Amino acid sequence: MLVPDPKAVRRLLTRYATLRIAQAERHSPAAARELEDISHTLCAMMGTSGVQDAIALADALLDRARPAAGRTREAGGERGLPLAV
Repeated sequence: MLVPDPKAVRRLLTRYATLRIAQAERHSPAAARELEDISHTLCAMMGTSGVQDAIALADALLDRARPAAGRTREAGGERGLPLAV
C-alpha cells in the first residue's frame, strides 16, 4: 500500500480547514467548488469515501510522521485536538 507524503497531506488539510472557515464566514461559489475538489482529493489520497474518515486517517498519518521528540501526551494518555476538524 502506498503511503501519502505527509507534507502533501498537511497542505491539503490546511487548505481544507481554511476553506471551511471561509465558507462558514461567507458562502462563495468558487470556494465551495474548491472545497469540493480538496475534499475529493483528500479522500482519494487517504483511500476513503468520506471526508471525515479521510481527515481522521490524515491526522493519524501526520501523528505517526512526527518525530518522537515532538510527541507529547496529556494526563491519562489522551492526545490534544485533532490536526484538522
